[in-house]
Amino acid sequence: MNYEIEPSKKPRRAPRWFRWLLALPFLFAAASILQVAVLRFVDPPFSAFMAARTLEAWVSGDFGFRVAYDWRDLERMAPSLPLSMVAAEDQNFATHHGFDLDAIEKARIHNRKMVERAEKRGRPVTRLRGASTISQQVAKNLFLWQGSHRVTRWARKGLEAWYTVLIEALWPKSRILEVYANIAEFGDGVYGGQAAARRYWGKDAARLTAAESARLAAVLPSPRRYSAANPGPYVQRRAKRIQRQVAQIGGTAYLEALR
Repeated sequence: MNYEIEPSKKPRRAPRWFRWLLALPFLFAAASILQVAVLRFVDPPFSAFMAARTLEAWVSGDFGFRVAYDWRDLERMAPSLPLSMVAAEDQNFATHHGFDLDAIEKARIHNRKMVERAEKRGRPVTRLRGASTISQQVAKNLFLWQGSHRVTRWARKGLEAWYTVLIEALWPKSRILEVYANIAEFGDGVYGGQAAARRYWGKDAARLTAAESARLAAVLPSPRRYSAANPGPYVQRRAKRIQRQVAQIGGTAYLEALR
């Protein structure tokens, strides 16, 4: 008897769209690594926050809005500015690897007390303490978006952590601080120390005084709420405290150690 042998069936391949879907995380990882690696050497022409602020203005009908942004290398800034930003925002910047776990725990305890106190008084919670490092701020301001929706907020936090890891792995600390001093917002649409120095005092960032640098750092992270040019009592008190902390972290020797 003759038996016909059925040809073996080839295994079905997954649809092309599905294969692309599986590849997306790897493509994103490769693209983001390349992106961060390039920006170690190339000064960013703008940040995600600058683009978002411009789009926000245009949507509201303000088509003449322009961000103030003028890059300056760290060596061309007054040392007091990056030092003030470290003193104000991240005093463990030189030693952590992107995330300050001690600061996170202290912020959690502080915020819980503030919430409990506000609930007892029947008042809204004010001035909760954050624990974002300078590395995290660079990741968020340079690459990501703002938003309060719960889903997008958690997605942004995940991407912020990813970019923070990349920045810490691929950039020296001095580059991280240099980028932050150039993209931090010091007023509505005013980004970086050079643009702020020009806008508020009509001078280059290289000529900023210690008091002016401390006032710029004092408005972070709420530069649209507080003014460095016309500081109120809160900014004045915080600026004086920042100047004392600059001396405590070592002054200009601190910056030399980052190189």
